[in-house]
Amino acid sequence: MQEKVNAILAEIGSADANSQEELEQFRIRFISKKSVVGELFAGLKDVPNEEKKAFGMKLNEVKQAAQAKFKELIDKLESSSEGGDHAHPDLTLPPSGAGLGSMHPLTYVRNQIIQIFERIGFNVADGPEIEDDFHNFTALNFPENHPAREMQDTFFIEKNPDILLRTHTSNVQVRLMQHQKPPLRSIMPGRVYRNEAISARAHCVFHQVEGLYVDKNVSFADLKQTLYHFAKEMFDKDTKIRFRPSYFPFTEPSAEIDISCQICKGDGCQLCKYTGWVEIAGSGMVDPNVLASSGIDPEEYTGFAFGMGIERITQLKFRVNDLRLYTENDVRFLQQFKTLH
Repeated sequence: MQEKVNAILAEIGSADANSQEELEQFRIRFISKKSVVGELFAGLKDVPNEEKKAFGMKLNEVKQAAQAKFKELIDKLESSSEGGDHAHPDLTLPPSGAGLGSMHPLTYVRNQIIQIFERIGFNVADGPEIEDDFHNFTALNFPENHPAREMQDTFFIEKNPDILLRTHTSNVQVRLMQHQKPPLRSIMPGRVYRNEAISARAHCVFHQVEGLYVDKNVSFADLKQTLYHFAKEMFDKDTKIRFRPSYFPFTEPSAEIDISCQICKGDGCQLCKYTGWVEIAGSGMVDPNVLASSGIDPEEYTGFAFGMGIERITQLKFRVNDLRLYTENDVRFLQQFKTLH
C-alpha cells in the first residue's frame, strides 16, 4: 500500500496539462470522489489500527499535493491564454448566474435544537473556541495525567501546552457556573476540534450542543424527561429512547443515550448496525467535584448535563452518510436542502 501511495505522489508531481481536456482528466483521476486518491482513503479501513494515524497523515499529504497541483495547472492554462481570444472579453455580455445553495443542513438542525430547548426554559450560552487547560479539562474533573484525557486527541497551540482548541463545549458550562449563580439552565451549541483523521465517519472539526441544568433538588428523573421530550420533538412521537450506563469524568452517574433508528424504525439496518438503536448523546448528573471547582456548593445544589453531536442528528434526519460533505462548500450538495426554512 505504501508503494502505491508513493507511486501516486510521483505521478501527481510529474503531471502536466496543456488543454482543458487534459486538466479535466487530471481532476477525474486525482481530485474527484472516485479518484485513485479516494480509493486510498476507502482502503484506510483495512490498515492495522496501530498504523492508521501515520497512514492517514500520508493520505492527507497526497490529497493536498493533488489539490495544489490542480491549482498550479489551472494557473498555467490561464496564463497561457493571455493574449488570445480571452485577453479582451466582451464586457457588454450579461453576467452568468452564480449557483446558489440554501440554508446549510447543520445550521437548520442547530436552530431546531435551540428552539426545542428554548421552549422548555433553556437559554443559549457561548464561549471561546481557543481555551486553556483548566476550563477544558481540569475544572471538569480531568486530573493531570489522568487516562480520561487520552479519550480526546487535542490540538494544542504551538509553544504553549496550556492553550488548546476546545474538544467539547463543556468549557462554556464551566465559565457559566463560575460567573452566574444557580439556578442555571442553558445549552451551549458550538464548533469543537479533535485531532482525528478525516474520513466519511470522522472529522477534525464538528459541532456539538451541550446542556446544563443546576438548581436545588435536580434529579436524574429531570434529565430523563428532558431528553425524552427532545427526542420526540426532534424526530417523532413514536421515537423510543434508552439510557445505557457509561463513564464520563465530569458526570456521575453517567449514561449514553440511544434512540430507535429513524431509518429502519427499529427493525435493523446498516446505520444502526442491525441493533435497531442509534447513539445520539452522552449525559449524567454533574459530578460534585465539578460544581465545587466552579464555586457552587454541591451540598446545596445538584445538576445534570448532556451533550450531542449536531452532525449525528443531521445524519438521522437527512441520511447524510459522509461527514466531509458538510465542509466542502459544494453548491450541489446544498441545493438538495432548498426546501429548508
